[in-house]
Amino acid sequence: MLKGLNKEKDNLPVIALVGRVNVGKSTLFNRLIEKDKALVSNIPGTTRTSNEGLVLWRGKYFKLIDTGGLTFTDDIPLEEDILKQSQKAMREADAVLFMIDAKTDILPQEKELAKSMRRIIQKPVVLVANKADSQKQETEFIGGAYYKLGLGEPFIVSAATGRRVGDLLDYIHSLLRKSKKRPKQKTEAEAIKVALIGKPNVGKSSLFNKIIGEERVIVNPMPHTTREPFDTAVIYNYQAGRKTLRQRIIFVDTAGIRRKTKVAGELEKIGIQKSIKAIEESDIILFVIDASVPLSSQDMQLGGLVEKRGKSVIILVNKWDLSEDNSDHQRHQAESRIYSHFPHLKFAPLVFVSGLTGYRAHQIMPLLIHAWEARQIEIPINALGDFLADATRRHRPTKGKGTRPPKIISIRQLRTNPPIIELAIKHHTSLHLSYVNFIENKMREQFDFFATPVIIKLRKLKR
Repeated sequence: MLKGLNKEKDNLPVIALVGRVNVGKSTLFNRLIEKDKALVSNIPGTTRTSNEGLVLWRGKYFKLIDTGGLTFTDDIPLEEDILKQSQKAMREADAVLFMIDAKTDILPQEKELAKSMRRIIQKPVVLVANKADSQKQETEFIGGAYYKLGLGEPFIVSAATGRRVGDLLDYIHSLLRKSKKRPKQKTEAEAIKVALIGKPNVGKSSLFNKIIGEERVIVNPMPHTTREPFDTAVIYNYQAGRKTLRQRIIFVDTAGIRRKTKVAGELEKIGIQKSIKAIEESDIILFVIDASVPLSSQDMQLGGLVEKRGKSVIILVNKWDLSEDNSDHQRHQAESRIYSHFPHLKFAPLVFVSGLTGYRAHQIMPLLIHAWEARQIEIPINALGDFLADATRRHRPTKGKGTRPPKIISIRQLRTNPPIIELAIKHHTSLHLSYVNFIENKMREQFDFFATPVIIKLRKLKR
């Protein structure tokens, strides 16, 4: 973990959802956390990296972990990694929900998993039979072979419809009240939301793990290993003068985004949609590009996607350690080349890093704090007036369309996070785009809008 970072300690009890593929764990996960967070499909192995969320029941919270579905075969990619993530979740959990499908018979592999759980897990295991969407289906299940698992009577539910899910929550709540960690009321401090984005295989997940100091997401050379956004909250302690400040930060690792013509299948399409949503909900973007390969049109499309959403941006040039020449001269050349491909992101600082070795990863956190503070800057009215007078004196406004010379009547800041500035223009005149860019750049220099776009809106006055 990077210096100053600590995993957020909420001391909440943890419940882990485990079971084979396609028993509905992710559907139940979404139902319990009341969010459409986990990716749901009928394709085996949809969930790979374990998902985490908070469940609120009876006014108190507990943590829920959705693990990848187990196939007990080598046919599904990353099965070994998924198994490790499931085992890790079970070790962290205070209780385990073992999910089965109420519509199918118990598989031999499920019996083996239940047997191993009884042997190695000294904590409560609750058997949950899912997909009993009606009373008839529940009645048909009663005569099933669930007793072969040796986990007691099952809770028969329907995650899709919510049938008897409240009864399950009541039972979990009573179970956790007897554990060392009990459900609690929870208030969360304001958090900076930071999303790592990039095309597939640029090393986002490696960087994510390096930043938070834990193997939280699966890393594999296989394209589109990460299928859905995964977030984790940390606390960053840093010095501001003589004070030590604490800042809550939520990092989100997203699925690799590539152009529509390259997208393979529904899962990748949904994963990309979730990644774009994560971008929209974030404050700061860590835009990851691969230093070991030339910049592509997909990189440039992603740069445009970020720029249009008014987010603060830090460009991470990953795999710099693999470059044949990583001298200062080569770094300066790379900077010029990158900015020439991303002219609208020239406000974004570049950091040359390695998710594999941690090279220069320590530079990321101070830049994030600087960018966050820049998003909050509110300029006094008098300072804005002085700025406008100085800027127009140095460089007279240039006209866009029309023949009349433009005149900027007034300037004001509409909001922060991101900063939005309004220029009131004399009626029947227009400003040239280059002059708007000039004002934006000058504002960034004078008021330290570091790594942050300055959005300028033009308002034409009436007569």
